[in-house]
Amino acid sequence: MTGVSLRDRAIRLLARREYARSELEQRLLARGGDRTAVRTVLDALAAEGLLSDARYARAMVVRKAGSVSRRRIVEGLKAAGVPGEDIDGALEDSELDDEAAMRALWERRFGRAPVNEREKARQVRFLQSRGFALSAILKLLRGQGPSA
Repeated sequence: MTGVSLRDRAIRLLARREYARSELEQRLLARGGDRTAVRTVLDALAAEGLLSDARYARAMVVRKAGSVSRRRIVEGLKAAGVPGEDIDGALEDSELDDEAAMRALWERRFGRAPVNEREKARQVRFLQSRGFALSAILKLLRGQGPSA
């Protein structure tokens, strides 16, 4: 690599936001880094406390809470390569309540019961796209009035 070292490139990326180790590895490899050199740099950054999957997981839980379901958060963290124990730790530290999050999201987005089946389907699709269970969505909409 010419110019900027792998370590400097990794630190620049981490300065912008938290990364999961596997995400950062993929970013550095995409820029032409050697796999062995990249892993060595990531090991050093982790040892210094600059790279942490647990910290990344906590940041993602905080960022996503209230806009997606707990299940969707877990899926995203798994896809980012975060180990299960770090995911569990981040979820234990948070007070995620899917029902309250879904209700708040629905109120922000729609604020009123669907007036017809087309509108109901639209609201259901939106909430499902955020990872909420169909049974919970239908329960929420049934509680919004006779038109639901």
